[in-house]
Amino acid sequence: MINLFLGLVFFAQGQTLPFLKEPAFKAGEELHYRLRYGVISAAVGTLKVEDSKIKFSSPHSFHLTARGQTSKAFSVFYTVDNRYDSYIDSQTFLPHYYTENIREGNYRRTDIVRFDHRNQTVQGNKGTFKSQSAQTFDLLSAYYFSRNLDLTNVKPGQSFKMTYFLNDEIATLGIEYIGIESIKTPIGTLECLKFSPEITPGRIFRKDSRLYLWVTNDGNRIPVKAQVEILIGSVTLELADAEGLKYPLGEKLAGVSK
Repeated sequence: MINLFLGLVFFAQGQTLPFLKEPAFKAGEELHYRLRYGVISAAVGTLKVEDSKIKFSSPHSFHLTARGQTSKAFSVFYTVDNRYDSYIDSQTFLPHYYTENIREGNYRRTDIVRFDHRNQTVQGNKGTFKSQSAQTFDLLSAYYFSRNLDLTNVKPGQSFKMTYFLNDEIATLGIEYIGIESIKTPIGTLECLKFSPEITPGRIFRKDSRLYLWVTNDGNRIPVKAQVEILIGSVTLELADAEGLKYPLGEKLAGVSK
């Protein structure tokens, strides 16, 4: 589900997405998730924010980490232990450097990606790629950038596109804003912004499948739930615990929808 973290188009491809200058997160934030297949606990995931120990051209950078592992019960059928690391500028939230270490069953893959935003190029395992957008992300940095989007003037039914690099390919992801909805979560009932990222029907998803994502309508903008129907059953990702949040849950700031 980490490979997701993403009608009318009000931001065209290549146009700069507006974002809040003050980050919605801080070093020390740690989010813990549970992934369920139907009623079965299938996997757990952890997202962390730290100050980067690696120096880049910008004065300060964040080190983002995501790790997803199958639960003990589900590991009997299939084992997954994936780790994603992204180093982003703390002011523009654009990525400098990204690594992806995939361990799924007997399958192994390691990707190393470098971003040159001045020249709008991305260097991956299979060469250098030219992007048409001034803002190109890896999947992890796209997730954290999305938390900082300025949604002040966004209306239900509007959509935006994000450009990202994955598997040695530059692609775009469309995300529709649905509206505001209060949902029950393991950490309480929360008012959330509801989104629907694009998915491609095929081997996993049905033709009419839709992915829904709920994000707290406060200064933190943390995803608390994601749900999608697949060919057989449904998959749900839920926030189990949150530590080191920058703001109290429910505290609204400028750029948060009302």
